[in-house]
Amino acid sequence: MRQEYVLLLDQDPQPFISNRRSIWRSWKQLSRLQRSLITGLFMLIAFLCLLYFWRSNNDEPKVDDVEVEKAVVEEPQQQKSDLVGRMLGGDVEQVVVAPDVPLNKAVISLPIASINLTNNSDNDIIVNERQSAVIEAFKHAWKGYVKFAWGHDHLKPISQRPHDWFKLGLSIVDSLDTMYLMGLKKELSDAKEWITNGLNLNTYSDVNLFEVTIRVLGGLLSAYHLTSDKIYLERAIDLGERLLPCFTRSPSPIPYSDVNLASHNAHSPRWGPDSSTSEVTTLQLEFRDLSRVANEPKFEEAASRVSLHVHTLPKTDGLVPVFINPRTGLFQSYADIKLGARGDSYYEYLVKQWIQTGKTIDYLKNDYLEAVEGIKKHLVKQTPNSKLLFIGELKGGSRDFVPKMDHLVCYLPGTLALGYYHGLPKSHMDLAEELMYTCYRTYAERPTFLAPEITYFNLQKDGRSDMYVKTHDAHNLLRPEFIESLWYVYQITGNKTYQDWGWTIFQAFEKYTKVEWGYTSIGNVNNPKDTKPRDMMESFFLSETLKYLFLLFSDDRKLVDINKYVLNSEGHLMPIYES
Repeated sequence: MRQEYVLLLDQDPQPFISNRRSIWRSWKQLSRLQRSLITGLFMLIAFLCLLYFWRSNNDEPKVDDVEVEKAVVEEPQQQKSDLVGRMLGGDVEQVVVAPDVPLNKAVISLPIASINLTNNSDNDIIVNERQSAVIEAFKHAWKGYVKFAWGHDHLKPISQRPHDWFKLGLSIVDSLDTMYLMGLKKELSDAKEWITNGLNLNTYSDVNLFEVTIRVLGGLLSAYHLTSDKIYLERAIDLGERLLPCFTRSPSPIPYSDVNLASHNAHSPRWGPDSSTSEVTTLQLEFRDLSRVANEPKFEEAASRVSLHVHTLPKTDGLVPVFINPRTGLFQSYADIKLGARGDSYYEYLVKQWIQTGKTIDYLKNDYLEAVEGIKKHLVKQTPNSKLLFIGELKGGSRDFVPKMDHLVCYLPGTLALGYYHGLPKSHMDLAEELMYTCYRTYAERPTFLAPEITYFNLQKDGRSDMYVKTHDAHNLLRPEFIESLWYVYQITGNKTYQDWGWTIFQAFEKYTKVEWGYTSIGNVNNPKDTKPRDMMESFFLSETLKYLFLLFSDDRKLVDINKYVLNSEGHLMPIYES
């Protein structure tokens, strides 16, 4: 309105200065009605602006006030370019960082949340300040889940509503061993009561064999091993019987992906005839363990048949396509080869099965060794500028290389380190530590210090950044894979750099994902002022992310000893058998 009025005064072609009127004089010449209308309009505009800013602030998730500080983060000891060159050349010397070795330090600006580090947990175990902070984070998440989603699979912490996937109380079963390790007796007691009286396995709904195996069957078995409470074993046996038709009703050794727990009807997924390779090969730890504790061999026999069959199939230097057909028992040749979604845990369970069985099944070890060489040959690349090592993908059919790495792939360094610890080649540990640094950079180069779901790498020497993130890949789901690898590599090397990296990431979770009633996945790691909260807290945040952080920060590196346990793909503990 003011602009229009000024333009009206400037219609005279003579210089403005010779004929101008003061704004106040012009204002006084308006009628009372005109002045009232103009005043009212300005007041309305001011009110709407205030309302807009108020609503914008209140739409953000409520997080604690944050004080940004400088944190000192140590870099890995070895020179990256030398290590990469040696590894790609095939002549690799092992470099394992010993505890308490002085490391070069780099100062990086980090988001540091103001966390109360008092140890006020109700546990009997001795925890340090960082562990205590993780316990408080778990209790904060658990409080929201109990209040708004008890008995349901997941919590939507912003809208304060439950979310169901399989209607099996995933967040409860998935969290049992986390609560045990943290010494949360009251929470564990409540969860046990629900397992006893609230968990209904006779549900007429389809569930995914893989997801229910790693989360529910794995969670029940782990709780049984830690507590010796028979209720967990009883529910595990019941669930195993209901999942078994996926194997027994398939015309090949490859199981169907879905089953109705009440009718026992097993079938392929609704979206197509195939099963995911990683899903059908990530059942064996749990079904073998179930057979051993239940003294019932049929579970182990069914799952082992899958591994043995996949062992006989043709591969690309040990690498497998991500889809396999349960009717034919064959890989789909058009499918991608990758270590991300639908391919990842096939490789993980090869070496973990070998360890679980007392290193007695040679074909599992041999398949794993061949696969690692295939990874180095076909999937490992480095960026030309910063020499960052990463794992890419091969497109189905053409087998063209795609410089794309899912966050899921950051499980691989931990798996490689675990294999090395149990006697596999030294080159695996070099590759692990090199990938650790790249995974760390996917966090450190984001302004939120949280990694995106997918990172692309630039292979051209054109001055652009080595890494870039597409808009639709910029979300963070509170995933655990890099934290998991940090724990493995720290337990093996004792290099406290990895603890510091984990602490930095935990601070970022606290700052950007913590809300009033839990933690939420976010849609944009690239904008600290607009993270686009997604209103979802998946069970793996409780089962894996917080568990691995708690273990990583422990003063006792062997709080969970990898000489005695293997952890399944959901972070649940399975004992290592001698044979």
